[in-house]
Amino acid sequence: MPDSKYHRLVAEMKGGIEWRDLGDDGMSRDPSREVEITAVDCRVVGGNFPWNVVTVETDAGVTGVGEAFNGPVREHVEYLEPGLLGENPYDVERLTEHMTQLLSGLAGGTGYSQAAVSGVETALWDAVGKLVDLPVYQLLGGKFRDEVRIYCDCHAGAHLDEGSTKSFEAYDPDAYADAAEAVVDEGFDALKFDLDVAAGDADTATRRLSNAAVQHKVDIVAAVRERIGPDPLLAFDLHWGFSVETALRIARKLEPYDLAWLEDPVPPENPDSHRRVTEGTSTPILAGENLTRVEGFVPFLTGGALDVAAPDIQKCGGLTEFRRIAALADAFDVPVTPHNVASPIGTVASVHACATVPNAFVLEWHARDVDWWDDLYVGDPLIEDGRIAVPEGPGLGLELDLDELNERLAPGQEPLDF
Repeated sequence: MPDSKYHRLVAEMKGGIEWRDLGDDGMSRDPSREVEITAVDCRVVGGNFPWNVVTVETDAGVTGVGEAFNGPVREHVEYLEPGLLGENPYDVERLTEHMTQLLSGLAGGTGYSQAAVSGVETALWDAVGKLVDLPVYQLLGGKFRDEVRIYCDCHAGAHLDEGSTKSFEAYDPDAYADAAEAVVDEGFDALKFDLDVAAGDADTATRRLSNAAVQHKVDIVAAVRERIGPDPLLAFDLHWGFSVETALRIARKLEPYDLAWLEDPVPPENPDSHRRVTEGTSTPILAGENLTRVEGFVPFLTGGALDVAAPDIQKCGGLTEFRRIAALADAFDVPVTPHNVASPIGTVASVHACATVPNAFVLEWHARDVDWWDDLYVGDPLIEDGRIAVPEGPGLGLELDLDELNERLAPGQEPLDF
């Protein structure tokens, strides 16, 4: 990356708090581990979401690769780079706090600031793993499992481009059931659909639905469950779109269908609204993809506002922060199932993280409609029979196909070369 316009600003601000500079001030270590970061960059791959691929280069000839949540992250990474140059990548946790501090004037603990931190933090773990020839899961403390169960996000009964239209036919219960049957036939025993879809006339500003619209959602769930039977894990997503009253009406009518969860029924800003829904139904309620750092999950867990926690590892603060969130959730006997709309990079990073905590029972995969997803890396397909084996190679253990990755970069991006 060329000299950043933020170099002087970051050097002068140090996150806006002069006394809490978490940069390396000459800390000593064994000479064999004297390694410096020489560049930090972010490039966008044009998948079904804009995948932010983050790289951390070192003077040891090792480059770590991570992924940040989709969206306007690149400038945040550019802002962080001058505060990371010359730092030692081995100090992952110190550098993660350092980055949050540097971004403190840009809502450092939330939003795209934490997405940028998440991507860099993952790349740091990948670099360290490559430097010491160990997989990331081993660096994080070891694993509870050899493979991670994957649930396939099936959109709205069709692929994303079709399911996002206003065509009511895409939301027909039989279309959902057809998609569910196809996914199960592909080897998945866990799947999820969008349920926040058009169902006739609705005043969306009120976040309320008519009885007919609620029944349409019930008909979708009933059709899918009847088609695939009682055994596959089945979940539905409401994308934080409804009032407490409407969310409860939906959730209560779905109680007979043994759902794994109903996701984000109400907006994420108010834990008490989530608590009212969670306490008012036996349908399990999941939330968390819009929360960052462990502090964001505290009121949801202490207040009994969710049954399943879903941090997004590319957004919540990274692998270590996910482990803190999972540990807190475990203290409240709450399982975690990370939200994941990432490329193979972020997906494999999430697999490593899920392997290291006891209460991660399933991980999202959101790329069934990307027919070149497997082309981005070298080797056999990652997903086999609805599972991803935890890689044993150094770092993330994912060998990228740089030619294919560069072919898929968004317009104006410089090619990756490492």
